[in-house]
Amino acid sequence: MTVEDGTAVPPALDVDTLRIRHQDRQAWTPDGVTFSVARGEVVLVLGPSGSGKSTLALALDGLVPHVVAADVEGSVRVAGLDTRLHPVAELSERVAMVFQDPDAQIVTGSVLDEVCFAAENRLVPVDAVLAGAESALRRVGLWERRDEDPDVLSGGGKQRLAIAAALASSSDVLVLDEPTANLDAAGLDDVYAALSEIVADGSRSVVLIEHNLDAAVSLVDRVVVLDHRGASVLDGPPSVVFGDRAADLERLGVWLPTATIVALRLKRAGISFDRLPVTSGDLAATLDAVPGLPSPSARADLALVSSAPPAIVVRSLTIARGRGRRRRTVVDGIDLTVGSGEFLSIVGTNGAGKTTLVHAIAGLIRPPRGTITVGGLDPATASAPAISERIGFVFQNPEHQFVTHTVFDELAHGPRSNGADEAAIRSRVDELLDRFGLSDSRDVNPFLLSGGQKRRLSVGTALIGGADILILDEPTFGQDRARADELVSILADLHRAGTTIVVVTHDMQLVAEASTSIAVLDDGRLLAHRPADAVLTDDDLLARAGLRTPPLRRALRGLERHPDWRGVTRMSQVPGGDGS
Repeated sequence: MTVEDGTAVPPALDVDTLRIRHQDRQAWTPDGVTFSVARGEVVLVLGPSGSGKSTLALALDGLVPHVVAADVEGSVRVAGLDTRLHPVAELSERVAMVFQDPDAQIVTGSVLDEVCFAAENRLVPVDAVLAGAESALRRVGLWERRDEDPDVLSGGGKQRLAIAAALASSSDVLVLDEPTANLDAAGLDDVYAALSEIVADGSRSVVLIEHNLDAAVSLVDRVVVLDHRGASVLDGPPSVVFGDRAADLERLGVWLPTATIVALRLKRAGISFDRLPVTSGDLAATLDAVPGLPSPSARADLALVSSAPPAIVVRSLTIARGRGRRRRTVVDGIDLTVGSGEFLSIVGTNGAGKTTLVHAIAGLIRPPRGTITVGGLDPATASAPAISERIGFVFQNPEHQFVTHTVFDELAHGPRSNGADEAAIRSRVDELLDRFGLSDSRDVNPFLLSGGQKRRLSVGTALIGGADILILDEPTFGQDRARADELVSILADLHRAGTTIVVVTHDMQLVAEASTSIAVLDDGRLLAHRPADAVLTDDDLLARAGLRTPPLRRALRGLERHPDWRGVTRMSQVPGGDGS
């Protein structure tokens, strides 16, 4: 790009053969990334878990190496400035970050102060600071909660807050690392509407690391793909990268748009496509142009009938948060019975009370009103060892449960605390390290893992004790497609073996694929607890709770020529998944 006098304008970002190696690590991740971002351009970065996507994001505003110590080769330039030669304070005026973990960047005591913080430090006039903060908070639906402490927000609420702070900045570049992973449907729409407005005039650029590609693909101009080593291997528009190279991406284990996955499977089943569709609208038009499709597979019966007593019984549970005028009820009179061997998904909008409910079930919160029984135990009064023998728990933020200095010791901690034999512990830990792709990281500090690796480690710590009830809060957050599929497969195996599983998630496709039942929460109340198919086909219930049907059903229900495909909800119903 040049200005009128012919002077070349540097790109908003320029990354040249970038390699990063963290302290005490042997591998470079990323290892050879090259791409540029023009002014006004939106670039999506895809790659398997552990390929260095989040590390790359930290390097784009100089946090690596100025704050996070690491060896760096190659270069990152922000508007022509080499990030190694300029301090983070200067670079932050040009690049705004949204971290994968919003807790890592929230520093003030109120929602409004958090959004004002960056502009105030740049000495922006007060009126402009407040106007920008109000606009950003309204965009993400937090203006009415501007006086609250960020600590009382849900995980999704904190994610909205971090995004609002970035939107309110005057930075030319926004770097967003999994910005919608914990957001409900309304929050996701708000974020992408705001990003669309921001890039519309061509003055601001966006680098996006995202797994929800159905939402992102219409905004994205280019896709940069990293391989397992963290080297850039593909770079092009979404229609080319997804439409022509989907099979290559599938082998890498990265996420694909739902429409592309469906078409890729049907291509394996014998349906010919000139180019695979990327959006739901493209998929419907493409499939309606096909005279005959193979019939979808019948839905497998996931229900596990058990005559055993209920695994979890909750009665009249009420929990409030905050004090004084800020006090609000987050769980309101819930009655819930979870059968032994049930696979229950708990769904609802941000702030509906999902995480608070499962924290109370696991004994992490003592309920002021109501009772809970888990396998005959009262979690509020039972000892920690007694609870851990019955319940394996995975936090929404995996760092909240790490207590040792190596990955191996983290997995071994629970069995060691319960007096298990050391040889048996080592055998079981080695098995889980291999199963979750963490063998090469056995001696690494858990806090130095990638986001996806931390999540897999947290799931491993819950599994290793062999508890017969497993509770997971957003288990697929930060995972690439291959690891997410593997985790769902592990949970399905445990469920078939009789383990009771409770999952809190915004991933409605995960809900459709694995659940036997669904509990729908809204504003702290239980709207419904029904078999999964009954909930997923009740559009009125989902709309009342602020939820959406699974993306696969949304992608297929617009078909006109093939009515038998409109009710498909599970990817396992689409032929071609086994490569045949």
